[in-house]
Amino acid sequence: MGSREELIQCSIPFLREVKDMTPGAKMERWLNEKYGAESQLYQDLARLIKIGVEEGWAANQEVEGPNYRRSRIHEPSPETFHFSITAVYMNSSDPRRFKDEDENDVLRGQYHGHPYGELNLVVPLDKGAQLKGLQGWHGPGWTAPDPGSRHYPEVKGGSVIALFYLPAGRISYDFQAPS
Repeated sequence: MGSREELIQCSIPFLREVKDMTPGAKMERWLNEKYGAESQLYQDLARLIKIGVEEGWAANQEVEGPNYRRSRIHEPSPETFHFSITAVYMNSSDPRRFKDEDENDVLRGQYHGHPYGELNLVVPLDKGAQLKGLQGWHGPGWTAPDPGSRHYPEVKGGSVIALFYLPAGRISYDFQAPS
């Protein structure tokens, strides 16, 4: 079994457990308590998604240059309880970065919405790298944007891989970004 298939197989018991839960702040706390950075599940998924980026099957399609890439690893299916599996790589050393209010270099991705929410494993590749979730900045761990939420993905402190699970594979880029 290759590392891509291993990641999918590792995800299935987790997706079976969460398939009837609703993403949001409460679930995010639960995910970080039960499956935080020290858990075996987090360690396995983080290791496999890093291998995927190295082997070129994960986060291999440029969105806006080499420092913002993503790829769909698995389409929604009965096997994954109708969750899709996607990887995104973002690196705040990108020349398109901007300074936030605290003078951090931040890379901002494409504005989008989560019709059914999202479960997002945050895997920093650089010490101190963080992804901005709806509950604030996150290092290693999980974010769980609620159904109907919209945001810009943002990274600071270096590079991050986000491995995310979308109920029914739903994500929408059809919203007007706030000005």
